[in-house]
Amino acid sequence: MIPARSSFPPGFLFGAATSAYQIEGAGFGGAGVSHWDSFAATPGNTAGAQDGSRACEHVLRWEEDLDLLAGAGLDAYRFSTSWARVMPDGVTVNPEGLDFYDRLVDGMLSRGLKPFLTFYHWDMPSALAMRGGWQNREIVDHFAGFCRVVHGRIGDRIEAAATLNEPWCISWLSHFLGIHAPGLCDIRATGHAMHHVMLAHGTAVAALRADGMRDNLGLVLNFETAHPADDRPESVAAAARQDAIYNRWFVQAAMGQGYPALAMEGLEPHLPPRWQDDLAMIAQPLDWLGVNYYTRKLHTFDPGPWPQTAEVPGPLPKTQIGWEIRPEGLAEFLLRLKREHTGDLPLYVTENGLALADEAEDQGRIDYLAGHLQAARQAIAEGVDLRGFFYWSLLDNYEWSLGYGPRFGLIHVDYQTMRRMPKASWHALRAALRG
Repeated sequence: MIPARSSFPPGFLFGAATSAYQIEGAGFGGAGVSHWDSFAATPGNTAGAQDGSRACEHVLRWEEDLDLLAGAGLDAYRFSTSWARVMPDGVTVNPEGLDFYDRLVDGMLSRGLKPFLTFYHWDMPSALAMRGGWQNREIVDHFAGFCRVVHGRIGDRIEAAATLNEPWCISWLSHFLGIHAPGLCDIRATGHAMHHVMLAHGTAVAALRADGMRDNLGLVLNFETAHPADDRPESVAAAARQDAIYNRWFVQAAMGQGYPALAMEGLEPHLPPRWQDDLAMIAQPLDWLGVNYYTRKLHTFDPGPWPQTAEVPGPLPKTQIGWEIRPEGLAEFLLRLKREHTGDLPLYVTENGLALADEAEDQGRIDYLAGHLQAARQAIAEGVDLRGFFYWSLLDNYEWSLGYGPRFGLIHVDYQTMRRMPKASWHALRAALRG
């Protein structure tokens, strides 16, 4: 059973999250071409060559979506702004795009929902991607300029804002593994992207502070438990390297702790020149940190090039897309962050959710949500200053390279008619929140 609202501290926020490209419909409202559009248009990159041109038509149906969010008894909505919608060429402002987000924020406030903004959730304008995107240092100033434009329009009404969502996906998944746009498999491109994405974050924080954003400014990172597949020393070492790349690189840099040595063993030769000079700018003080947690992976030694790690399937129950379900990992990360990195900095669970095959019975999602909320309660009981929990996702949506197959939503979306239908998990969460 999903824990009742009353079992959490007073003022604890419950919300749901989405991202622009996954739900809005990039073909509407004057949005420019993003690198996800061109990535999806390249054979073999996405399931069924599917893209976000239509998505969930949120640009046209946002009022209904906000009604469903408020109807569930949720307190807050975590959304993102599309860089390609606000600045189709990466530089010139599209008034129609800003007008949409203006209406969207007002719609949240009129329904009693607190707006949690993420400036960037992966849809870079193609014009900037063609100039190197995150590999090119000039992206840092372009990103800060984009954040300032958005803040100038809606910043007076948002509850909190994060610069970036999941820098690991922006840099490693997209430049080393090639699974997300721009689809590269190049360690030098990866090293540049992993540094520039953090420099862009810090530079944007400084710019937003200068523009008057004095509090409630943060960053959203994803964390994934990295366990050794067995007790062999080489497997233990492989899991430690994976942990350094995935879980420690970005949080250590943001908290002023530098880049982890285990990751630097492979990445330092591929970082931009004079990268050390940027560490102070990257470590701008934050007001909160967002934690995205879904799963754990088992790792073993791979005799190939660095990082010499390979994933091994684990024994635990799995989601529709093969991710192990392990709720206790959420509590472990929240406690680890407090102990090793963030101290007393407030934390939010900004994403946690289950991909489940579309079926009438939604009990698996209810159980998943209950287990992870229990883990959140455990972390709070052990001293973590956890302020809120956002389920991913409000709607079934475009799941990037996996297309429209995986369904994470509390609300079913019929992609032919765009009809929305709350699932059993939506009703269960509503009952827990409303008592």
